[in-house]
Amino acid sequence: MTGAAASGRQDAIQRHAEIIIIGGGILGCSIAYHLTRLGKRDVVILEKSGLTHGATWHAAGLVGQLRTSRNTTRMLKYSVELYDRLEAETGQPLDWKKYGSLRLACSAEREMENKRSLTMAKSFDLEMHWLSPKEAQELFPIMSLDDVRSAVYIPSDGYIDPSSVCQALAKGAKDRGAKIVIGERVIDYTITNRRVTEVHTDKGKWSCDLVVNACGMWGHEVAKLAGVRAPSFAVEHQYLITDPIPDIPVRMPTMRDPDHLVYYKPEVRGIVVGGYEDNTLAFAPNGIPRDFGQELLKDNFERFEPLARYATKRTPIIETVGVRQLLNGPIPYSPDGDFVMGKAPELNNYFVSTGFLYGIAAGGGAGRMMAEWITEGSPSLNLWPLDVRRFSFHHSTRWFMYRRAVELYGHHYKLHRPGDEHETQRNIRRSPLFETLKARGAVFGSRAGWERPNWFAPVGVEAVDKPAYDRRQTNWFEHVGAEHRAIRENVALIDQTSFAKFEIIGPGAVPALQRLAVSDIAKPVGTAIYTQLCNEKGGIECDLTFTRLGQDRFYFVTGSAFGGHDRQWIESHLRNDGSVHIIDVTSAKAVINLCGPKARDVLSQVAEEDVSNAAFPYGTCRQITIGAAPVLAIRIGYVGELGWELHIPTEYTGHVYELLRAAGEAYGIRDAGYRAIDSLRMEKNYLYWSSDITPDYTPLEAGLGFRVNFKKGDFIGRDALLRQRETGIRQKLCTFTLEHPLAVYGGEAILKNGKVVGVTSSGNFGYTIGKSIAYGYLPVDLAQQTGFEIEAFGEVSAATRHDGALYDAKNERLKA
Repeated sequence: MTGAAASGRQDAIQRHAEIIIIGGGILGCSIAYHLTRLGKRDVVILEKSGLTHGATWHAAGLVGQLRTSRNTTRMLKYSVELYDRLEAETGQPLDWKKYGSLRLACSAEREMENKRSLTMAKSFDLEMHWLSPKEAQELFPIMSLDDVRSAVYIPSDGYIDPSSVCQALAKGAKDRGAKIVIGERVIDYTITNRRVTEVHTDKGKWSCDLVVNACGMWGHEVAKLAGVRAPSFAVEHQYLITDPIPDIPVRMPTMRDPDHLVYYKPEVRGIVVGGYEDNTLAFAPNGIPRDFGQELLKDNFERFEPLARYATKRTPIIETVGVRQLLNGPIPYSPDGDFVMGKAPELNNYFVSTGFLYGIAAGGGAGRMMAEWITEGSPSLNLWPLDVRRFSFHHSTRWFMYRRAVELYGHHYKLHRPGDEHETQRNIRRSPLFETLKARGAVFGSRAGWERPNWFAPVGVEAVDKPAYDRRQTNWFEHVGAEHRAIRENVALIDQTSFAKFEIIGPGAVPALQRLAVSDIAKPVGTAIYTQLCNEKGGIECDLTFTRLGQDRFYFVTGSAFGGHDRQWIESHLRNDGSVHIIDVTSAKAVINLCGPKARDVLSQVAEEDVSNAAFPYGTCRQITIGAAPVLAIRIGYVGELGWELHIPTEYTGHVYELLRAAGEAYGIRDAGYRAIDSLRMEKNYLYWSSDITPDYTPLEAGLGFRVNFKKGDFIGRDALLRQRETGIRQKLCTFTLEHPLAVYGGEAILKNGKVVGVTSSGNFGYTIGKSIAYGYLPVDLAQQTGFEIEAFGEVSAATRHDGALYDAKNERLKA
């Protein structure tokens, strides 16, 4: 048969499925299983090689549940619930060992990390225990107690055979009608009007209504065929399996010794030893070989040798038994080491579920969340920390991803202190003021690829972060306090160029935004409107500010990392009639925040226009001239003081900054960074989307009911908010101050009479009030009571609940 004839025969093979899942690993099988449980029958898995091939079959199989996000932990808890019943449901043996997990601490800082985990587990309703070294050894008898200070133990963790659980999920899906097609490799798509209409394989075509990319390490390459950015790559990971160990206990838990970079899992009378060494290798940075499937890579004893030394220190017995095998296989990684899930913003019917470093632990829960996302439009848990929309363009580039993945891998078990920043692939997005601020002592952090000043080191102080679990022990605590006080007492400049900035233009702009926003958007030109965009359940999807520049023209500003998310939410609810257009102007505008009680004194010296309170009141915007620069000045801010956001054409930024600095010298002007902003905003009860407010919470629950205008007409979420207003809210966001200066960051337990009644959403130290501050939701019947405590790092402090802002509750300074 000629090539042309063969091609024609393949094109003639046209099949259809409502939902096509690409990839037959743990995630693809779990998604199919859960879709069929939700009633979907026309589901097809396309697998190029065989079920479990890729990274699933050689995974170590550890199943841990605790993560730093409450909802991610809930998702992983569901995996355990599923694995508990899956064998009985499907009849497929699982080899599921729910024997618990140990995590050792061999240093004082690791104990602080474990204490924080213990408090988080309590907050997240996950049983976890603090153990002495001897108690840990009783559970894992082959371990040495050398250097061990303590351990934590989660009894409901365990380990499972990856292939068997994948096969069980596949069987459950097939039993309810799903089809699994083996040996078809996806090579292309047909895309029409932002929808995939056909999936092309090397065997023909499938028409479909929806596509799910569950391709693991192939996730990036398969998504790219559709013009979708799904950053999932791979690095090499090694573990060894020992020969049988005499008299090894049958019910040993898994164990992690992060100070020595290794983990353990019992395995057929022996033990698996793996870990995360520095300088692993990126796998196939120029593209994964076409036929790669159920294969291993060449082992590398030299690279594993540091881990082997640590392992023999912790478990000396492995020196007396043989090594049965050293396995080296590729494992998926994302740009931040967490999952890549959700609906791709580039297309209307393309979902991704890839980049799972610990896919076996997450498989059950992630499959359920994806099935809900597909069938109901959103998962039952807010999963922003895992959402594909959190990534920017650079995250999907080979230049960025492979080196960052190697760094993430090497830091997997290293200490993760609050405020730690990544080291590799930095300086990608830089403000026009980057070099100027660097020369002034700026210590930068990275957000969405932007270099942003976290704080400024005074002359004689090393401009480098030295983080600690207690921020009072860092090298920046007192300097951030000085920036905080400068804003409260004098005047400061903050480079906020990293804001995501967009224009919305067209004759349909007003009606579109009126339908999206809870506030009345039809305000006079020149008005700045802080508002929320809600879903049908009233949950807060976006928190941003619209400024009306003209009758049919708006400018909106959101957080550095939220631009893609917020734009996608707005675009997905616009009419497809050309009446509204969104333009990303992030790169066109720099932003300098001039703030503090003396801000007007400074601005009036350099602006041609009148900036008095009468001429330029709070909540408005004006086009002004600073020196020779045209500037959009918006009188709002996030620190609670008199101030302006100055949105400047990029090329004028240095000029404007120099004029402001010179004019401000007489007033003690100084530069300030993002750590000061966070302290200042918490004293003012200003909320942060993704922690204090999320789709899990409504404006009424978050204390933002004053932003909701029920009289303006219909808007998304209005009916749900009306019902809530009538029946009453079930939870309320509260502000607490701690009587003892514990370090709080979010995720701490809120206690009443020794019982967990809530979890903090964020925390910081308020330099003006001299106390630690935390926000957290309480059941509404407790939200007016007293007698609370907050637990952080295993310590408990009395916590006073407050109504309203802790500073300038009447906004007199803000509106001066």
